[in-house]
Amino acid sequence: MDVNSIAFPNLGIYLDNIKKSVDVFGFEIAFYGMIIATGVLLGILTAEREAKRTNQNPEDYMEFAIYAIIFSIIGARLYFVILSWDNYKNDLLSIFNTRQGGMAIYGGIIAALITLYVYTGKKKLSFFLMADTGCMGLLVGQIIGRWGNFFNREAFGGYSDGLFAMRLPVDAVRASDISADIAAHIVEGTNYIQVHPTFLYESVWNIGVLLFITFYKKHKKFNGEILLIYLLGYGIGRAWIEGLRTDQLLLPVLNIPASQVLSIILIIVSSIILVIKRKKHTV
Repeated sequence: MDVNSIAFPNLGIYLDNIKKSVDVFGFEIAFYGMIIATGVLLGILTAEREAKRTNQNPEDYMEFAIYAIIFSIIGARLYFVILSWDNYKNDLLSIFNTRQGGMAIYGGIIAALITLYVYTGKKKLSFFLMADTGCMGLLVGQIIGRWGNFFNREAFGGYSDGLFAMRLPVDAVRASDISADIAAHIVEGTNYIQVHPTFLYESVWNIGVLLFITFYKKHKKFNGEILLIYLLGYGIGRAWIEGLRTDQLLLPVLNIPASQVLSIILIIVSSIILVIKRKKHTV
């Protein structure tokens, strides 16, 4: 395979010249960044539209988005760095070098919720109402943003020969992402790996969560319910998808995937709260 090729052989899809960046007037602009920016913009517009539908002030969401973007980036980076500390402890300046990746969506979500809590407190607005509204935009951003991983040839899973199996040139991926199982399945004389496209799984899963919320929201019983459904739905998907990935961030000592543990906690906690709150509002 050429270094810029990506294939889904069992679907009969063979893509050539899929580069990681484009040259614009001498400047290399990464597709990853453009896709993330697109996801953020469409996510904000989605939240604003939902705000209008529920008689809220859309300007509150635009103002909040400015703070959320900044602190979410910081949170996503901190989450990654903390769980990969051995890679940074001897070169602290490398913490600020994000050109080689190193962002974790859960860190961004946590930072966004903390930012929203502070913002709504200052503005005397409802945290849970804004969180419910913002979840719609967050999902849109995640659905689109995951495709940045496609161009970066990252966030993939272990070896697969299933229907959606994806082939990537060995030279196009990080050596650390090639597990022993993947390496063992490299066919002699070839230069590609064949893996689970977990970025695709997560994007499609999030489409399902978004569709469920879209149809369910008219049955909403209390503020915060959509947030809980989002945490539950995303948590279920991320729990099994994270188990497939080869670039897992592991908890120190326990040596188990941090995002998988967090997902399971979110599933349990959000389920319990949903049951209790739904019973309270149906009495």
